[in-house]
Amino acid sequence: MSCQPSAHRAGILFIASIALAACSGSSSAQTIDAAAPGLFAANGASAIAVRDPPPNSASAIAQLPDFSGLVEHYGPAVVNVEVVEHSQSAAPGPQGGDDGDSDNGNGGDDSNDPFNQFFRRFGIPNVPRNMPPQRGTGSGFIINPEGYIITNAHVVQDADQVTVKLVDRREFRAKVIGIDERTDIAVVKIAAHNLPVVKIGDSKKLRPGQWVVAIGSPFGFENSATAGIVSATARPLPSDNYVPFIQTDVAVNPGNSGGPLFNARGEVVGVNSQIFSQTGGYMGLSFAIPIDLAVSVEEQLVKTGRVVRGRIGVTIQDLNAQLAESFGLDRPRGALVSMVEANGPASKAGIKPGDVILSVDGQPIDRYGEVSSLISNMRPGTDAHLTLWRNKMQLQADVHVAELNEKEERTASRAQPGRQRNDIAQLGLSVRPLTPDEKQQAQTQGDLLVERASGPASDAGVQPGDVILGVNGKPVHTQRELEQDAKDAGKTLALLIQRQDAQIYIPLQVR
Repeated sequence: MSCQPSAHRAGILFIASIALAACSGSSSAQTIDAAAPGLFAANGASAIAVRDPPPNSASAIAQLPDFSGLVEHYGPAVVNVEVVEHSQSAAPGPQGGDDGDSDNGNGGDDSNDPFNQFFRRFGIPNVPRNMPPQRGTGSGFIINPEGYIITNAHVVQDADQVTVKLVDRREFRAKVIGIDERTDIAVVKIAAHNLPVVKIGDSKKLRPGQWVVAIGSPFGFENSATAGIVSATARPLPSDNYVPFIQTDVAVNPGNSGGPLFNARGEVVGVNSQIFSQTGGYMGLSFAIPIDLAVSVEEQLVKTGRVVRGRIGVTIQDLNAQLAESFGLDRPRGALVSMVEANGPASKAGIKPGDVILSVDGQPIDRYGEVSSLISNMRPGTDAHLTLWRNKMQLQADVHVAELNEKEERTASRAQPGRQRNDIAQLGLSVRPLTPDEKQQAQTQGDLLVERASGPASDAGVQPGDVILGVNGKPVHTQRELEQDAKDAGKTLALLIQRQDAQIYIPLQVR
């Protein structure tokens, strides 16, 4: 279960770690105008307002917000989610007289188990041990008075038992309606009626600097409220191209995961999901899933039990300043196409590796993660209109959106000793041709294998075992072509390589 704050459940690593705040929370609110202290209107009879400080106090100038009305009104719709994963018993081996089937997958042989080694030393047969169940806690919020609750997928994903606790101390055994790992959204339901619900807002209207509030159960402390501001919107995270996260500085800790992020009007604008941390606890960087995306996933999970996503059959990456210069862009923007699936929708539309996607259906693309989010939310069977950058010119392409299916992992071949290699000094590369068998094994269209990387190539992140596919959007098949393209590129070139089953562009400074 992923709600425990243990190291192996901590979450995604980048620089430090993105810890799944099991597990985590964040908040959102709107800037307060000193001239309009009664800014916030509640959804219902009672008003949620920022209360004015005493007129003669020094704090009157600051006009700090008071979220007590928000917490009082919507706090009852926030729930604590407790999960239990029952560990399987270590079954006795053949000496214990059973069928020899064991959890360790070795046919009941527990020879590596130090406890059973101790028992056997004294002539005692293998003894079954019941491991204690793993327990965790998270948060959620009620979106329907008949008991439908949104939480994080990582909170309930491996749970054998889910219990929902309300603010009034009632407890209900919950049923998991559906889980979507890609967006980290899950829906659970309890058998209750006339429950308090949250008000859903519009996460697209969020702006950096606006106030936000998180309510959840950090470390099991139920209905805890924390506040801060929106630090950034549409923030992509490593290993996650499907969620344009809301970044905040709201204090979020293990147990906040799945809880709501409110704006100052008391509307839910996000689902707290992850934190950036070197310690496993709050360090000022919290990330929430936009509520627009969460509600779209929730509706599909409730209706069909699964989420349908669009795809166009490309692998994309972000552009830094060096890559933008290599492709002749005025600045880093758009999404660089590093791989095009053979006979896929993008391939049929004429899209090629090295193309830069500048817009999707008229919406400009600044970061590559925006493309994944836009395309995945399109209905399969529709067309996506793309503006591309190729050979320092803009062109248009219409791509027929297909349904996304998971791909099997593939492993590229690695360098083998005893083969002739050729050095390319200005790049710091030693390469050799791939044999036909190696190309088939690696499932690659490339012909050059990197055997050693030093100097500029090593500094750029090129590794032995990478397969070189092209330079600046042009395919490369021989060492001579690679050397010539490096000479023609100028100071910087974009090297397209295949690493295992991924294709990526790497900016490389030419000596």
